[in-house]
Amino acid sequence: MMGQESRNKLTDYWKDHCIKEGKESAILTNIIHQEWSGVSVKDHKELKGLKAENLRDHMSEAELIFTALAELSTRRIAASTQATGMKENKIAGKEGGNIAKKARLELEHKTKKKVISADNYLKPLKKEIKNKSKG
Repeated sequence: MMGQESRNKLTDYWKDHCIKEGKESAILTNIIHQEWSGVSVKDHKELKGLKAENLRDHMSEAELIFTALAELSTRRIAASTQATGMKENKIAGKEGGNIAKKARLELEHKTKKKVISADNYLKPLKKEIKNKSKG
């Protein structure tokens, strides 16, 4: 839930600072995601075997946390500089994403385990239905 709240606050900031919903918002989202994770949103979805599904619904706990950190950092940087329009918000997005990237790299170094994963963390619906009928 906290990750979605951070996302909503960022998109609200963008709406108030001349970023159009849709294409511009998607471009900025991809910049942030690429910066922190090292892969584009499209490539991350492909890694998880997703087509039209929402990537966030299939992320691990760590992936969600680093996404939220990148978005929170981006919003705070954008607000501190009063970033308006695409050019300024792209800069804030790269800087915010870079904060989460540094944290991700440090965690990966300490744990010897990659954060970005092909694992899909959304439980299959069929499995949930079978488990409910057994109980």
